[in-house]
Amino acid sequence: MSKLKCDISISLDGFVAGPNQSEEYPLGEGGEDLHDWVVPLAAWREAHGKEGGEENASTRVLDEARENVGAALMGRNMFGPIGGGDWGDGEWKGWWGDNPPYHYPVFVLTHHPREPVEMEGGTTFHFVTDGIESALDQAREAAGDKNVMVWGGADVANQYLAAGLLDEMELHVVPILLGDGARLFDNLGDADVRLEQVRVIEAPGVTHLKYRRVR
Repeated sequence: MSKLKCDISISLDGFVAGPNQSEEYPLGEGGEDLHDWVVPLAAWREAHGKEGGEENASTRVLDEARENVGAALMGRNMFGPIGGGDWGDGEWKGWWGDNPPYHYPVFVLTHHPREPVEMEGGTTFHFVTDGIESALDQAREAAGDKNVMVWGGADVANQYLAAGLLDEMELHVVPILLGDGARLFDNLGDADVRLEQVRVIEAPGVTHLKYRRVR
């Protein structure tokens, strides 16, 4: 059976994006630093149409995150533009250019309906307005036997965690303090969230912590 996984970079003080997110700084002030560990990797650069790069202990983690994925989920803020609202002229197609790095269906949680947006490389963005469970059902159907990834942001990851729907979490802990922004593990209410540590991998500029949900 396919799994629902979340794979996300996080600061030492628990933020997955910094304060004052904008179109110029989609991850907020200081938020880009959360990905300093992954951008130099050859695997990341290849997925984004770039050449060169390095390999280190993080390569294995990145390769595992990308394998056997058949669909993904993300929040409206991650897809953009910052601030949400209706879709205006419909020209906004995400932050990633004409060929996003996903190459499978991506289901965007939003309050504003929109027709699917088909991009190069096999990525199609679908816009879901009737909640996290509907989005997950659609993603599972699209993924078949493959896994579904929650790529962010914090609010969507927290919702799936609180609902008891996440099977695994991989946190890439970066040794920076952002002070404010979008916080993971926030607003979980009285949800009974129990996690079991699976592994720890130390790598340049990051520590990878993998957990599975205890049922």
